[in-house]
Amino acid sequence: MPDSLTAICADAAADMGLSRPAGQCFAAIWQATDTPCADDLAASLGLSRSNVSTALKDLRAWGLILVIRHAGDRREYFAAPADPWEVLRLILAGRHRRSLAPILDRLLTAEADAGDARIAALHDAASRIGNWLSSLAKLDARTLSAHIDKGPALQAQEDRKKKKKRKA
Repeated sequence: MPDSLTAICADAAADMGLSRPAGQCFAAIWQATDTPCADDLAASLGLSRSNVSTALKDLRAWGLILVIRHAGDRREYFAAPADPWEVLRLILAGRHRRSLAPILDRLLTAEADAGDARIAALHDAASRIGNWLSSLAKLDARTLSAHIDKGPALQAQEDRKKKKKRKA
């Protein structure tokens, strides 16, 4: 029976464009005290070896896991970043690459083909969001955490500026 983190990761993976087994494998790798191999994951999660192999391939493509080799052992073992901020940074980068970038490309083409100002405005807004997400994904985990912590303080500062302008 999967634990709650395994179930949460499986659900989140499905929402992000990864498979549920990829989410289950990630949770097992992230929680493991010793680096597991694919056979360990298949046995502990009750998944087929082929499902585990496909999930590991997807997780590696997203940069969410690393392959570890043990001397004298031909098997591959897997590790995930311990820092949750690093995991979130990698997810941001993956989502940008796989979801937003193709949409931006399509909007650019539609803008060029149609010459519609609404499409151009949508492309501009989506590009700005994409650039922001991309800049967040490029930060190291510690800086990303600090940047996110500043978000509410910056919003409160902006709100105070707006109130002062209204009073003036």
